[in-house]
Amino acid sequence: MSTVKEAVDVAVPVRTAYNQWTQFEDFPHFMEGVEEVRQLDDRHNHWTTRIGGVRREFDTEIVDQLADDRITWRAVEGDIRQRGSVRFESLDDTHTRVELTMDVEPSSVAEKGADALGMIDRRVKGDLRRFKDYIEQRGGETGGWRGRIRPGNPGSVL
Repeated sequence: MSTVKEAVDVAVPVRTAYNQWTQFEDFPHFMEGVEEVRQLDDRHNHWTTRIGGVRREFDTEIVDQLADDRITWRAVEGDIRQRGSVRFESLDDTHTRVELTMDVEPSSVAEKGADALGMIDRRVKGDLRRFKDYIEQRGGETGGWRGRIRPGNPGSVL
């Protein structure tokens, strides 16, 4: 499994950055290769991606979520093996550091080659840069979810 860790500083308050990140269905606006994300419920999302001509569908589960601090997920169905976390750190009243860490297991020979060449790192860096542009140009979030999901208890959504 490969680990990718990238960060970007955005010129919006932590609440704004976090709220926008909870709008999973907006991810295709700034994530390269993501065709669609459908939010199934507070914990689950269905993803459709097309990367290098390969179309994949998979589901993710949010396992830990704390407003203005973090969202942690894992793939639960489909042919994708990944888990990750995005963290939000207030730098001051109008700036936030967004740090994304992902563990990805490439499954095909092409994906393993792309990983070896650093393409996954570059894609994540590009996605964060596009998120920065997206939220800063908007000047505000398109929505927000302020609930709490606790790890280890699938029924605990507050």
